[in-house]
Amino acid sequence: MKTMTPTPTIGVFDSGFGGLTVLRALMERLPQAKFAFLGDTARLPYGSKSRRTIARYAAQGAQFLVREQGAEFLVIACNTASALALDAIKDAVKVPVLGVIEPGAAAARAGSQTGDVLVIATDATVQSHAYAAACRALGLRALEKACPLLVPLVEEGWTDHPVTGEVIRIYLDELTAEAAAQGMNPDALVLGCTHYPLLRPLIEREVPAGMKVIDSAEAAAEAAAREFGITAFTDASSKPESPECRCFATDSVEKFERLGSRFLGQPTGKVKLVDMSGWVDNVFFVTDIL
Repeated sequence: MKTMTPTPTIGVFDSGFGGLTVLRALMERLPQAKFAFLGDTARLPYGSKSRRTIARYAAQGAQFLVREQGAEFLVIACNTASALALDAIKDAVKVPVLGVIEPGAAAARAGSQTGDVLVIATDATVQSHAYAAACRALGLRALEKACPLLVPLVEEGWTDHPVTGEVIRIYLDELTAEAAAQGMNPDALVLGCTHYPLLRPLIEREVPAGMKVIDSAEAAAEAAAREFGITAFTDASSKPESPECRCFATDSVEKFERLGSRFLGQPTGKVKLVDMSGWVDNVFFVTDIL
C-alpha cells in the first residue's frame, strides 16, 4: 500500500463527464483528499474505437493526472476504459489504479442472495463482457443488456421524464424476461454506466420487488477508500469542508461546465482545456478558458 500524504491527491479519469458521478461519490466519502478530474471530451465516445486506441488515449489521460497534477492514486471512472485499457493504464503510471468494474461486481456479490445478477450498460461495455467476467470470477451469473437510449436521455436532462421512465421499463422488461428464459433468479441490478446513477430513482421504481440496485460509482468510491488506505468519513458532523477539486477537459468546456454540474451535484467551477493533440515528450498544454 502506498504511503499516504495528509491530503492525498486522487486523479479521476473519464472519456467524458459521466465519471463525475464517481468523483461526487469520492468527494462525499473522502473530503480530506484533493481531486483532479480529466474528461477526454475531444475524443469520446471511446466505445466506437479500437482497444489499442482506447488504451493509448486512456494512458495519456492517466499520465496527465499523475505527472502534471500530482495524482498519487487514480480512479478510472469510465466503464469502457476500465474494461479495455486498465492494464495499459497500470503500465503507464507508477501509482495505484482502480477501475469501476471490479468494485461493481464485488458490490453485487455482497448484495445478492441468489448469485444471479443483471447488468445494464452501454453497447461497448456490454460487448466487452467485462462485467460478466468480473461477476463470474466471484461465483455470480450475470446477464448483461445494452441500453443505448439512456445516456442521451440523461444528457438531455430528462432524468425524471415519463419518456425516460417508459424506456427504462421496456429495457428492464426485456432483461427480466430473458433472465427468466435462462432459468435465472436475479436479485441485484448493476448500473454499469456512470450516467445511470442520475436515473436511479426511476430505475428503482421499475425493478421487480426485492431487487437491489447497485451503483457502480458508489461501489468504486468505497473500494478506493479501502484499497488506497484512506479513511472514509461516515459521520457528517466530523467531515472536513468541501474538498479541493480541479476539472479539465480536452474539448467543449462550456458544455462540460453546464452538464457536469448535474453529475457532480454542484458547480464544476472553471474547467481548464487540455490539448492532448499537442502531447509531445510528456508535455501537455493547459489553457485557461476566458
